[in-house]
Amino acid sequence: MGLVLFENCTLLDTREGALLPNHHVLVEDDRIAEVSDKPIRVRHALTLDAGERTLMPGLIDAHVHPTITTMSLEATLRKPITLVMHEARIILEGMLSRGFTTIRDAAGGDYGLAAAVDRGLIRGPRIFYCGRALSQTGGHGDQRPLEDDPRLDACSIESDRLAHVADGVDSVRKAAREELRKGAHAIKIMASGGVASPTDPVDNTQYSRDEIRAIVQEAASWHTYVLAHAYTSEAIARAVEEGVRTIEHGNLVDRPTAELMAERGAYAVPTLVTYDTMERFGRDFGFPEVSMSKIGDVRESGLKSLQTFKEAGVPMGLGTDLLGELHEHQSAELLIRSEVLSPMEVIRSATVTNAAILMQDGKLGVVAPGATADILVVDGDPTADLNLLQAQGAHLSVIMKAGEFFASRLFCKGIRG
Repeated sequence: MGLVLFENCTLLDTREGALLPNHHVLVEDDRIAEVSDKPIRVRHALTLDAGERTLMPGLIDAHVHPTITTMSLEATLRKPITLVMHEARIILEGMLSRGFTTIRDAAGGDYGLAAAVDRGLIRGPRIFYCGRALSQTGGHGDQRPLEDDPRLDACSIESDRLAHVADGVDSVRKAAREELRKGAHAIKIMASGGVASPTDPVDNTQYSRDEIRAIVQEAASWHTYVLAHAYTSEAIARAVEEGVRTIEHGNLVDRPTAELMAERGAYAVPTLVTYDTMERFGRDFGFPEVSMSKIGDVRESGLKSLQTFKEAGVPMGLGTDLLGELHEHQSAELLIRSEVLSPMEVIRSATVTNAAILMQDGKLGVVAPGATADILVVDGDPTADLNLLQAQGAHLSVIMKAGEFFASRLFCKGIRG
């Protein structure tokens, strides 16, 4: 793209949690070259007048499933992968149009989907992917109905597009190594029961300490980490004690467990919007009744968990975990959290904290020299009104990812110099 100069901005500094008026930002190719409270003098730059609008980094969603393209996981797994990829393309394009320039795919996405985005075949957020999740037999990743015949070969690993069902230290090591071989940025495990799985209660504790420890060791050998689907304090504590770095959901956490997380440097990635939307729309889109019956177990505790994490000092990223037809409600996660957190805290969770989770400090989630040029220009102050980040991106005058415009409605002052 060359040089792009944004003039007359109100800069949202996500590191300091501050709004800075009268700022100017220079982008060179895919990086931010300069940020200044004085006019930037440069030749041959495409110059845009922000008109005092808020300029902020692109949003990051740390828990998504764009390849789960319908509310019925069973139906998703039966679809031809060629159809799923076209449906995922539409989901990803929607995410980018809402201002999410980076996502962490928490099971289902892979190298091919990430490469399609990187090569420009799909207009979507950059993808950090976990590949297939690891689940024990009967765990959250085991989608077999109760009627299925058992498979009792202790050494086998059963795989579908979303998970490896692997039991025992040797099997989980092999499954983790396979995903790391295929470029997974982190390894996801199922450490408790879940809503969308057919046979495990939410309060079921999954994987032994030895299995979790082995998976963490494999991830560490690749200089990366493990994220764990976990709801209950028992499941969370066991995962964190064995080295898991991020806890996904965490709705049923108690204060002592949250304090343990803070002590061990673990992150929480709550995903409250998924329970709200599943409760409201799940039956309309074929969400199985066995899963609908579990939603109440975790939905009512969601906002309380935010307060518990906050009081204990656990850093919280932002995730959504939406399935199928519900992806359009992604931005509502910001509003739900504002019932407990300030708008600035919510925005920081979707920028600097998520960047730290992705091990991209200073590269993503900030507008600063040397950072990737992921930029949103918002028609107003989102720290005063998070509705400006709703409406499918209607209030975003600019969406830029890695220096490339995906939307722009600003007045162009031409090529300077």
